[in-house]
Amino acid sequence: MTIEQYIDALPKAELHLHIEGTFEPELMFEMAQRNQVSIPYASVEEVKQAYQFHNLQSFLDIYYAGASVLLHEQDFYDLAMAYFQRCYEDNVVHTEIFFDPQTHTHRGVSFGVVINGLSKACQDAKKQYGISSELIMCFLRHLPQDDAIKTLEQAKPFLSLIKGVGLDSSELGFPPELFSDVFQQAKELGLMRVAHAGEEGPASYVWGALDALDVSRIDHGVRSQEDDVLMQRLVDEQIPLTVCPLSNLALKVVNHLKHHNLKKMLDKGVCVTINSDDPAYFGGYMNANFYQITHALNLSKDDVKQLCLNSFKASSLSQEEKTYWYERIEAVSQHD
Repeated sequence: MTIEQYIDALPKAELHLHIEGTFEPELMFEMAQRNQVSIPYASVEEVKQAYQFHNLQSFLDIYYAGASVLLHEQDFYDLAMAYFQRCYEDNVVHTEIFFDPQTHTHRGVSFGVVINGLSKACQDAKKQYGISSELIMCFLRHLPQDDAIKTLEQAKPFLSLIKGVGLDSSELGFPPELFSDVFQQAKELGLMRVAHAGEEGPASYVWGALDALDVSRIDHGVRSQEDDVLMQRLVDEQIPLTVCPLSNLALKVVNHLKHHNLKKMLDKGVCVTINSDDPAYFGGYMNANFYQITHALNLSKDDVKQLCLNSFKASSLSQEEKTYWYERIEAVSQHD
């Protein structure tokens, strides 16, 4: 098997994926017309040209403009089903999907519309593709904690559909400690907790996420390497990092994938995973991330295998389900 064929054949779990970031220009245009919403682009090509970013904020500006066309349950359902189709093509068999309720509730779209549309897609993806999934509600860190607390209140009637909470949006200037109260409330409700940290923000934000928010996973975390004590903690406690190579390249976290620290962290024993983040905007879904980082860093098949094993280890699946997928990965590796 070529390395690409090997990547294709391996089952994977995706743990860092923003459903609003899977919005392909064609679908965005279709929904804008269906819902009679005007967007600041005259054609699909114009949208694609706008997907040139110089930092996180320049991406977020377009991301929020695109989200404005999502109004009805059917829109959220269609968006999620388009993503599940990509999962099926890339052999992603389990996914834990972020969604940003505040992006929608601030536009007058109810929490129920968002969660019901996404949840129905999750159920249908299990039936159609055999893909298991969970939903993780993210708080927008550029908004005050009080707003996040209100969002958690709105979520309470739907807790059976929500696995956990996360923290995303503009990182710099919004340290995790600002959200300690809402994360404590989420913990008391029995929700899993994860947070974006150490992407544009410093390694101290990773410490903050671990200690002030009590998270079980760090989203991104690539700047953890700047702190040797933190790196040792990540290894000792096997705290997963959900790394997104093509996102890091698109948002200038790294200037070239060959400078990415994923391999160094993997070699140190950090539980690193590969994910696509906002794939419609950053140039590729799961396998594209695997292909490009594998070639840029000259990863071996053993490295690729370990990244896939880590994706299930870091997931919220039961131990029985994890073991099943570990065995499938071993079976593929033995046939190689």
